[in-house]
Amino acid sequence: MTADNDNTIQSQGLYVWQAGNLLTATAALDSHWQLDAGQLSEEQAGSSNDVTSTRIATDTRTIKSGDIFLALTGDNFDGHDYIATAMKQGAVAAIVSRPISTNIPQLVVSDTRLALGQLAAYRRQQHQNLTVIAITGSSGKTTCKEMLGSIFGRLAPTLITRGNLNNDLGVPMMLLELSDHHRYAILELGANHIGEIAYTTEIVRPDVACILNIGTAHLGEFGSREGICQTKAEIYHTLNDAQFAIVPDKDDFTNQLRRIAEKHTSHVIGFGNTDVSASHLDVEPERSEFKLHIGNQVHDISLPLAGEHNVNNALAAAACAHALNIDVNDIVIGLENARPAKGRLNSQLLGMHRLIDDTYNANPHSVRAAAKVLAAQTGTQVMVLGDIAELGEAAVSEHQSLGRTIATTGINVLLCVGEYAPYTVAGAQEISEISAHAFADKESLLQYLQSYLQAQQAEPCTVLFKGSRSMQMETLIHALVEE
Repeated sequence: MTADNDNTIQSQGLYVWQAGNLLTATAALDSHWQLDAGQLSEEQAGSSNDVTSTRIATDTRTIKSGDIFLALTGDNFDGHDYIATAMKQGAVAAIVSRPISTNIPQLVVSDTRLALGQLAAYRRQQHQNLTVIAITGSSGKTTCKEMLGSIFGRLAPTLITRGNLNNDLGVPMMLLELSDHHRYAILELGANHIGEIAYTTEIVRPDVACILNIGTAHLGEFGSREGICQTKAEIYHTLNDAQFAIVPDKDDFTNQLRRIAEKHTSHVIGFGNTDVSASHLDVEPERSEFKLHIGNQVHDISLPLAGEHNVNNALAAAACAHALNIDVNDIVIGLENARPAKGRLNSQLLGMHRLIDDTYNANPHSVRAAAKVLAAQTGTQVMVLGDIAELGEAAVSEHQSLGRTIATTGINVLLCVGEYAPYTVAGAQEISEISAHAFADKESLLQYLQSYLQAQQAEPCTVLFKGSRSMQMETLIHALVEE
């Protein structure tokens, strides 16, 4: 069966994986079909030739009948141990790095992790009508991705990175969800080690590649901001002169990024000061209004997200859309209809007090942005901050620096929890007489915060929660709401 003669599959726009194209896609990995841990004989070859599927899955918990199961191996798991489970749930074939005794055909490759990438790259190459926008940066990726999804999603079928599937496994998993109906793909590329963005960029081959900023996320891995700059700039390496690089104008590394981008394409668009910019900013507690400048055109924008940093994210999204000749009116409509992702400055009331959930993740850059957002709120301003992870040897100095920056915003209260909480508090108290307290655990912080809010009945408080994903700061919000 082929995609051409299966009308049902074609009507759904689903790509059909078969024995032949699976072999072609993974040829660089010495791939071959086997059955029951042995090389297929001529008589058995028909079993693999009959393999037809529209979905490759890596998690047996999500396997559906007719899927192909790809067995990944990690430090604490081995997908080969779950092939029997996959078969019971209806998998029609498996992709493995070592043959397993099973009754379904197996495509044996030298490395299943690399096979995932090869399959995704092959799928992207087959989709000639697809336009890919790839974004990276130390902070703002998820928000900018949602803004781009809001712009392009109303124009044509658009694939958008789901959740945090932005690493060397997540990116190819997202690309394998492409259907033939998709005309755009908005893909978020993250990195926690050198070479990761180079690898995922080779897979996605973006038509527009955007860097939002160079911060200090994963500083412990990259050693310096210069190392982070070089790693992020890998996103430009596959561009040609028919494609576009988007560069932040207001970043410390603007000149370096622009020089790297210009090695690959003459189409370099800056956002912040040059090609796409904002003026007349009015940042409200829950929204931001500004004038959007694109070339000679000026449009009023009412962005339903707080914070100057989100205005910058909007400019980046507008620059990506402008590169693809999207009408400015469509850009404006898309931005004004954008909504924050879960854990990205989501607001709710708790009695007379307001809780702001910005707990999705954190790095020094995004913490500073969040503090500015909090400083623009009404009433007593309370920041609840968990440790920032992956800062390496710079952890102590970075937390002290954060404390100093937070104190200069003029917020009223800073409550910190974690190993580095005392350093953040010490930094804050160097600058001002801010009410700053360090807690060893979230339970003691919660008790203090509950008592504080109960005592603040004369004036409402705005409490913003922030911290690295490992700190799970959202549990404090859940506990307050339940109480």
